[in-house]
Amino acid sequence: MRVLMFFTKVLLKLVFKVKVTGLEHLKDLDARVLIVANHTSFLDGILLTLFLPIKVSFAIHGQYYNKWYMRPVKRVVSLFAIDHSDPMAMKSLIQHVKEGHRVVVFPEGRITSTGSLMKVYPGSGMVADKADATILPVRIQGAQYSHFSRMGGQAKLRWFPQISLTILPPTKMEFPDEIRSRERRHKAGEMLADIMRDMVFHSSNYQQRLWDSLLDAAVIHGKKHEVIEDLERAPLNYGDIFTRSMILQQLLPKTLQKGEHVGLMLPNANGCFLTFFAMHARGLIPAMLNFSAGEKAVLAALETASVSTVITSKKFIELAELGELIAAIATKAEVVYLEDLKENLNIVHKLKGLVMAKFPNIGIRRLIKHVKADDAAVVLFTSGSEGMPKGVVLSHQNILANVEQVRASISFNENDVCLNALPMFHSFGLTAGTMLTTLNGIKTFFYPSPLHYRVIPEMAYDVNATILFGTNVFLAAYAKYAHPYDFYTMKYAVAGAEKLQQETRDMWMEKFGVRILEGYGATETSPILSVNTPMHFKLGTVGRFMPGIHYRLEHVPGIPKGGRLFVQAPNVMKGYLLHDNPSEIQPPEEGWYDTGDIVEVDDEGFVHIQGRAKRFAKIAGEMISLTAVEEICKHCWPEHEHVALAFPDAGKGEKLVLMSTLESSSRKDLVEYVKANGIHELNVPKTYLYVSEIPLLGTGKIHYVAAQALAEKMLADNE
Repeated sequence: MRVLMFFTKVLLKLVFKVKVTGLEHLKDLDARVLIVANHTSFLDGILLTLFLPIKVSFAIHGQYYNKWYMRPVKRVVSLFAIDHSDPMAMKSLIQHVKEGHRVVVFPEGRITSTGSLMKVYPGSGMVADKADATILPVRIQGAQYSHFSRMGGQAKLRWFPQISLTILPPTKMEFPDEIRSRERRHKAGEMLADIMRDMVFHSSNYQQRLWDSLLDAAVIHGKKHEVIEDLERAPLNYGDIFTRSMILQQLLPKTLQKGEHVGLMLPNANGCFLTFFAMHARGLIPAMLNFSAGEKAVLAALETASVSTVITSKKFIELAELGELIAAIATKAEVVYLEDLKENLNIVHKLKGLVMAKFPNIGIRRLIKHVKADDAAVVLFTSGSEGMPKGVVLSHQNILANVEQVRASISFNENDVCLNALPMFHSFGLTAGTMLTTLNGIKTFFYPSPLHYRVIPEMAYDVNATILFGTNVFLAAYAKYAHPYDFYTMKYAVAGAEKLQQETRDMWMEKFGVRILEGYGATETSPILSVNTPMHFKLGTVGRFMPGIHYRLEHVPGIPKGGRLFVQAPNVMKGYLLHDNPSEIQPPEEGWYDTGDIVEVDDEGFVHIQGRAKRFAKIAGEMISLTAVEEICKHCWPEHEHVALAFPDAGKGEKLVLMSTLESSSRKDLVEYVKANGIHELNVPKTYLYVSEIPLLGTGKIHYVAAQALAEKMLADNE
């Protein structure tokens, strides 16, 4: 049997190119160890037996223990039969670990059918706790793409995919003494689930370049796998993307230098995606211009990022009626049109592009050999909702870390279809709507504007979309105009960028039977910091923090719960480009990014947003959340939009002013509401301003700077 095991190991290493990393974590390992591994295929037990250089036993479900094919296995491997519902079996396993055995368990209890982590049973966590055992996480990757998995129909299966085993640092569970019995069991299960989620993230390869990740995706899903499509209805596969990008990068102006910030101003379409990667192939850094922000903001962005060349399209400028904007841009930078570049295309460009795409190691990777994972990948611009827009520099690994953080938390596969109407100049649209999807084999349908409320539901129905990203404003509008069957294929509707209103949540559930997953983030964090998931969901929160994110809360005087949120993580930006110092990146202080948000994190790790620090008013010594005031108004007058603003007041320091689309408001309604709900009357605005429309940014968020300026003017006129 030992000889058979030896030759089996050699064979597996030969055909699957099995790679084991993290062996250093086995040094000085305790005798009592619970080895937890994700369950990807029927090969998992064999792989762990042959490639872990320590003697282990396996805890397996009783229904498999007595199968005929397990008889020869029992001769060489110690097996321990358990049933998660049998308390005596669990007690026996705890005793077995206590006696100094190193036991392998698969806490999911089954082979994955999604490619991601399945439900983690709390029993394994209880065993580790009761036995006071060290937990050793081991990540198995690649076997889910073999014919020994249960991923048939969910992914492209191959006979011999490369398999890797990653051994992560050992850890132990620690609980306060007062947590006992059922609560302790629940906590142990949750802690083990977090350990496994963190294992998946930390063993992922996010420390590479965007092009590397795109090439890896083609290996996993196949070069002929269709991955992007737009209104032209001509889908492109990975091979098409490689070829067209390699052709386009040759046509870009030769005057452009490696590392130069080059403006990219295109709508959501295949052309924008291709141009983005063609620019990367040339070593250029795309500066994504928000063409909906107005002339002043766009010109300020050009100066902030030192952009001297802007790439766009004549057709786009004409259809979007941006003639005046492009004329203003032309006074500050050279404008390059894709149509003009196409006129220079010849057979040499095509042949060279084909060869470079066919052999990426001597083509694409040779072009970007000077680029490192922590180099700048893109410059995005803050909305300017609180002042002059800043350039946010995100590196390759910032974006890829965020992709892997979400991938470790939510399951999806190449059969999914994402309808992405969020612009790529917004971090939500770039990372979540574009990179997360295309780098994981999810076909992405690009739609040029999120504002087409009647059309987008029809597109979702037409392309059988299973994933949709949006803001509260957009999702509410889609639900209003959609037919009840338009979103019949929808698995995930994810909301971010602004608070999700309960009315929007209820409408989606009642009309489509879809539960919206609300998340939270910032451009500076690539952007996702937290999100509710199917396995970890709590109403009224923005979910739990993504794996790999460290946070701290700083106390804010006058705020009794929570504090100002600071985060440190691999998805936190390289730094800012400031308008008054455009040549130097200003990194976060000691790697900690100040979100400027006041949040509370509950005992289960769910994040409750209380509002931005700058959106609190100090009235009669009390800190009043302007966001909370807007919520009160929304409950009283749900059919209208409201913005709460703070203005100086001689008597109480500051006063509340409500800007609303409700023409005839009654303060009495708000007073009755706050009294009925035990809310202090200081939350009721004293002054009301009617507007036909609330100022919004292109992303659908409230434009607070414009709202404040408009309110100042209206108050001055009233005086």
